[in-house]
Amino acid sequence: MADDAPTEKIVKSDAEWMSCLTPEQFRVARRAGTERAFTGPYWDEKRAGLYSCVACDAPLFSSDTKYDSGSGWPSFFAPVSADAITSHEDISHGMRRVEIRCARCDSHLGHVFPDGPQPSGLRFCMNGTALSLKLDKDTGAGNAA
Repeated sequence: MADDAPTEKIVKSDAEWMSCLTPEQFRVARRAGTERAFTGPYWDEKRAGLYSCVACDAPLFSSDTKYDSGSGWPSFFAPVSADAITSHEDISHGMRRVEIRCARCDSHLGHVFPDGPQPSGLRFCMNGTALSLKLDKDTGAGNAA
């Protein structure tokens, strides 16, 4: 797990974000979009590594906390640190949910739900499009996600 929490906020204009993200990454991360279930990257990824924000590269989740929730999105039971993410009330689409954003650049990552496994009981249901995976150097295969 990463020890450093993102310390410096990253603020860019939409044009700057568009120049460094694909159109789909921009739609999801900067416009709070959602990829369709079972279509995005990492929903069935099992290799060991560190999941970072696709926009600013801040460390967010370890493969050690990833599990198969059956939802079709990458799911984790905990972030790398409490300071890596922020939570916000989301009342869009006629639902009341808790949105999760990158603490460093405010990119939309997904939502958290209270139906995950122990030890946290939480399911951080993330958009794979908003993440990038840095594989562990010593291994090409990993957790039991």
